Amino acid sequence: MNKDESLYIAGPNCFWPRGGNTLQSYREYSLFHEFKVALPGDPKPAEEKAKEKPWDEMTKKERGANILKNCADSMDASTIIIANLDNYRGYSPDGGTIFEVGMAYAKEAKCYAYTRDIRPTGEKYTGVRWTANDLIDERGNKVPNHDLPFSVDILGSCKIIEGNYFDALNVVMADIKEESKAKACRAKAAEKLSVEPTVKSDKPIVYFCDFDRYSENAAEKYAEVKALLEKYGFTAYVPTDPCPGVEELDCGEDRYAQVYNEFDRYQQHVRNCDIILADLNDFYGYEPNADVSFECGMAFQLRKKMYAFMDDIGRMIDRVPNKGEDNGCKDINDMGVENFDAPVNLMFGSSFKFLDGSMEEVIRKMAEDLKAE
Repeated sequence: MNKDESLYIAGPNCFWPRGGNTLQSYREYSLFHEFKVALPGDPKPAEEKAKEKPWDEMTKKERGANILKNCADSMDASTIIIANLDNYRGYSPDGGTIFEVGMAYAKEAKCYAYTRDIRPTGEKYTGVRWTANDLIDERGNKVPNHDLPFSVDILGSCKIIEGNYFDALNVVMADIKEESKAKACRAKAAEKLSVEPTVKSDKPIVYFCDFDRYSENAAEKYAEVKALLEKYGFTAYVPTDPCPGVEELDCGEDRYAQVYNEFDRYQQHVRNCDIILADLNDFYGYEPNADVSFECGMAFQLRKKMYAFMDDIGRMIDRVPNKGEDNGCKDINDMGVENFDAPVNLMFGSSFKFLDGSMEEVIRKMAEDLKAE
């Protein structure tokens, strides 16, 4: 049964000390259980390799783009993703890993994830404070979904296992056995979410993807953003907008049903758009927001046009504290900081066009770039 499945192993392990050995142990264990394994670093066919520029002749940006292509090729060959959700350089999982989960979900791969810390985010995060009724973050906003272990898009897309990679793979194998049994059963399968667009427009549809969806003044900000997008010739959707085809359910006190309904709205907005405009500023550490990262991965896999804005679009190695290029750009925990001349990790750095300035300047630059194509 396992022979029909190909695993994509996602996580920031390659930046760990001895991380390559860790990934190899995951691969060997998976191969032992007869899975195929597709990883970005796998050797390419000789004829394809011969067409590439040698690594030492590539610019840093070209290297990043080359790795992203390898990731996309490996994802295309995969049927299952197993992702590491442990916190990474802050209070959130690695943004690149969540990007890959978004890619996997968009191609309808089975999504699994593991973590050693399944506690609610309100317990895991430091730098927050309680008021009389709410948990408040450093920005003065309510901590979103502080009673849940991860963001809406992670919870909506993944089966999450408490433990390590090997625990997750054991769950995958148990599920495969159950799926095999279910093929002989007449029970009705759960209905899948829509994978087709549910809106049309005579203007390009932009999904404005950011983390202000959680803030109390989201409605005010989004009204301004949508007005600007419409001014420059776009049809605009934001995360809080109702999404045609997605019923807004009254889930009562069932938080996971509520999360899944919200997730359905977000993922459908991505499917409906022609263009994603994403806020990739740091969120609770040095990583982008997890919901934003997931939706960016979906957009990439679905071949949307991709634009991002940040306060600082300089190099990541100048933004994230590290020991310098002469010392391998290692951070305080001896983990590597990516050095591909991009403001964030290569999943974003090699897939997005980055813009800065005021919101109107960002939207104007995007409109001008699209007209120049």
